Order: sequence, then C-alpha cells, then structure tokens
Amino acid sequence: MLTLAFIGLVGGLITGVSPCVLPMLPIIFFAGTTGKTDAAEPVKRRRDFRPLKIIAGIIVSFSLFTLAGSVILSALGLPDSFLRWGGLTILTLVGIGLIFPAIGHWIEKPFYRLPKINRNNNGAFVLGLGLGTLYVPCAGPVLAAITVAGATGNVGWRTVVLTVTFAMGAALPLLVFASAGSRISQRVKAYRDHQKGFRIGGGIVMILLAIALAFNVTDVIQRSLPSYTSGLEKKVAESKTVQGALAPAIGNSGNADLAKCTPGVAELASCGAAPEFRGTQKWFNTPGGQPATLAGLKGKVVLVDFWAYSCINCQRATPHLLAWDQAYQDLGLQIVGIHSPEFAFEKSAGNVQSAITKEDITYPVGQDNNLATWTAYRNQYWPAKYLVDAEGTVRSIKFGEGDYGQTENQIRELLKAANPGVQLPSPVDGTVQADTIGAEGTTPETYLGYSRSTNLNGPTGKLTPNKTVAFGLNPEQPNDTFSLGGNWAVGTQSVTSTKDSQTRLNYQAAKVFHVLSGEGTVTVSIPGEPDKTINVSGTPNAYQLVDKPGQERKTMTLTYSPGVSAFTFSFG
Repeated sequence: MLTLAFIGLVGGLITGVSPCVLPMLPIIFFAGTTGKTDAAEPVKRRRDFRPLKIIAGIIVSFSLFTLAGSVILSALGLPDSFLRWGGLTILTLVGIGLIFPAIGHWIEKPFYRLPKINRNNNGAFVLGLGLGTLYVPCAGPVLAAITVAGATGNVGWRTVVLTVTFAMGAALPLLVFASAGSRISQRVKAYRDHQKGFRIGGGIVMILLAIALAFNVTDVIQRSLPSYTSGLEKKVAESKTVQGALAPAIGNSGNADLAKCTPGVAELASCGAAPEFRGTQKWFNTPGGQPATLAGLKGKVVLVDFWAYSCINCQRATPHLLAWDQAYQDLGLQIVGIHSPEFAFEKSAGNVQSAITKEDITYPVGQDNNLATWTAYRNQYWPAKYLVDAEGTVRSIKFGEGDYGQTENQIRELLKAANPGVQLPSPVDGTVQADTIGAEGTTPETYLGYSRSTNLNGPTGKLTPNKTVAFGLNPEQPNDTFSLGGNWAVGTQSVTSTKDSQTRLNYQAAKVFHVLSGEGTVTVSIPGEPDKTINVSGTPNAYQLVDKPGQERKTMTLTYSPGVSAFTFSFG
C-alpha cells in the first residue's frame, strides 16, 4: 500500500509541475489573494485556510470524477465534455462573484450547510471543485491506470489510494501558489489598502482565463513550451516497480498464486486454482447461450484465450488456436475465448459476433466488457493464454504472440498427463498458415488516442481530450514514432480528422495495419511508391496499408478526409 501511495504521489507531483498546469496558476494565485482582509487590522492575524479549501476542493472533485465520472455521465445521459464545461462555468461564476460580492454570496449559499466549511470564503471550496474538473486532462502515466479502472467500473481500494495520492501530489504545487497569494494579501500593505481593486482584478483574470480555456487559447502557450516532464514520465511508466503496482492485479486470495507462473517459460508450473469466469455479459458458441464454467470443464485441459477482435496481434494468433482446436478438441482440449475489449466499440455484441463468424471460431467465447474475468486472472496483455490442467490448476501463462510450438508442446504434455493412453497426432504448429509477428525490431503497436497514446513524437501539438488541436508533422520522423499534422479532434481512444489532417509514421515491418472508423478516405504516400487510397466505412476495422514479403524501414505520410477516426497502428 505504501508503494502504491508513493507511486501515486510521485506521478501527481510530475503532473503538478508539467506544462498543462500553467493556465491554472494565475487562477490559483489570485484565488489565494481574495480572502477577506481588513486594512485596519495589524499584520499579525489568524491563519488563512482559504488556500487549503481550494486544494481540498480540487482533490475531492478530481478524485470523484476521475474514478466515477464516466459512470455518472453515462447514467445521466450526459456527454463526456459536460464536466469540463461545468468547471468552466463554476470558474466564470466565481470570477463574477469576486467582482460583484452579492452574486458571490449567492454562489456560496448552498455550501453554508456543510458543517466543515464555515461561512468565510466558502467560494474557495466551490472554486476548487470546479478546478478539479478542469485539472483532469493533466495526465501522466499513472493516471492511465486510474482512468481505465474508472471507465470499467473496476474500482477497488488500491485504485482509490492511487487516485487520492495522485490528486494530492498534483495539488501540492498549486498549494504553493495559493499560499503565496494568501501571504501577499496579509503582509503587503499595498494590497490591504487596495483590496477591492485586487479582488475585482482577480475576478477579471478568472473570467478571461475561463474564456481562454473554453476556446483553447491557452494551448498556444502549452505548445510553445518544451515537455520538460516527459523524461520523468517515461521513467515512471517504464519502471518495473510501477508496472507491477499499476497492473490490474487487484489481488485477492483467489488469484495471488498466479504470480508463481513466469509468463513465457517452457516448463509447466503450478500456479494455483484457475479463477472462474465471472462478470460476463453474453456467451457465444455455447448451448442456448449458457455461460461456460471451469467447474463444468473439469477433467479437460482448458486454454483460456484473452483477445479483442480489432487487435491485430490477436487476429494473427487466431489461426493457431483454430488449428489446436481442430487437432485436440476430441482428445480432451477445450479452448475458451474471453473477449476483453480494448476500445468502447468492441463492447458491441453484434460486432463480436461478426468477428467470431468472420474468423470461423467455433469454441465458446465469453464477452467480458467490464474486464471482470481479465482482472481475476491478473491479465495485462492482448492476446494472453492461460493453460489450465484437468484438475483446474493454472500451469502456464503466455503473453503476446509467438512461441506457438512451445504452447502446443505444453498442451500435449497436459493432455498426456490427463489421459496417459491418449494417441496424439503429429504437432500442427508447422502447418499453420498465419501472418507472423515479424523479426526482432518490428515497430511496436502504436495507439493514437489520449488515454493510451504511445510513440507520438511531433514538433507541435499536445493530446488534450475533448478538444480540437492543431498539430505539426516532423520533416524527418524518428524511428518507430509518428507525428500528427493539421487539426484533429482528440478523444480518449481515437483521434478524428477535421481539417488538413495527416499522420507521418516511421516503421520497420513487412505489414502495417491501421484501425479506422467513420466515412471517408485515407491516402497513403510512401517515397518511391505510388500513392494508395483506402476507403473507410462503418464501425472500427483493421485496414492493411502495407503488405511486403520482408521487413523494411520506411516513412509513410497519410492524409485523411474529414470524419475518419484513427485508433491504432499494428505491425507484422
């Protein structure tokens, strides 16, 4: 718990000093100076709790809406942008209240009944509540884990600890500015002599900044500054300690033994009882659509496959699963697919059914939209395979693609252990026709949306959710990165083209896939090759951009017509 709290605090501190916080600093400073001060009073006075109330409001609203915002908005049928506009409205009202005290008292009145907040400076807590909603987009690597937990409703005490400590860390630098404003208001005689003018000036600054935030004017300042915290964020994200603490292993006694399995090793291990499938919404390829259960499969060797239908890595693994199913199903092997969506569009039962039909999958598939079974297995990857012996014990874990011969050997070993007299056919792995993952050095899968963005390297523009942002392409794109050009509407899971939208991608691969949705076209330009136009239509799907016999190091530029949403690049 202490490690998790420390990680949350450090991640929050990095966010609290990052460029995204700069537009809030004048608000916090002036908010700290606008407490009530009597010019006739001496310099020595009682402690001013206004800065603490502002920070308390930020921590409360940040924690609440980060963890439960998507659930609350979905239940009320409100758009994702509601919180941001609500925060801007509060900021504007507090600014008006500073200029016109009568309006300020009206804003504070609903909070007079709160026992922990006295009648002096109640607006400080209200302002903090509003700023907390505006502070949510200021995210570092730690917030990604919090956001996923909140979006899936999978919130436990570990996530709460991580969120609250993250919010505290992010708010601490702001407390310094609020306290500085408060100290000036108490100790500088010029302020005390002109208190009304400073209060009105502070209100005007808040209103102007609210307008600037609403129209993304502050983005110009943020884009012009170097991302001086990116190095720290990368170190935090790549730390093995952080990865272990942030993994969706919200451990309990039922799955803690899974840690005994080292993923990818050839030797079978004994890693505790396999967790039962849970929290599923729908089952496919089962009698009457009834859920499959491990209890009902006792005596069989079970391969639990976590996948998502738009995941190219999963699609490349499917032919191997189909071959094993055909070769070993009658000999005691049962494959169970657990469809755990990467993206919201993958939660559609119709889309999952279409993918099952397209891939000719006949083994049972459970729909795990809330990642309940995923979490029970402490999973972290798409695809992932868990081998369970006939007694219900997890014996092997494999994350990602590859090592199919090794996995088949483990299947055969477990089948023989369950039935020593079984006559097994020759291994089928060498006969499978499937796309390979490519040689060492293939560009890793790349996500374009805000919540899981990877490998973005451009000269201008910063991913900010629920905003349309102007980006610039790199003249020379660094290896295994991409840049955005033109204007893009940034979402949590994708970016959507608006005006002059482009991407520039440097990759090493034989095959390149692009998950796209919407209606429009994408023109692919690779130096030395003729341009290629992709017609995009409908729900998200993987479109193949490159298909070569061997790996190549290339840079491509893609030009999008308006209305096309881009999710990922995958490589083979």
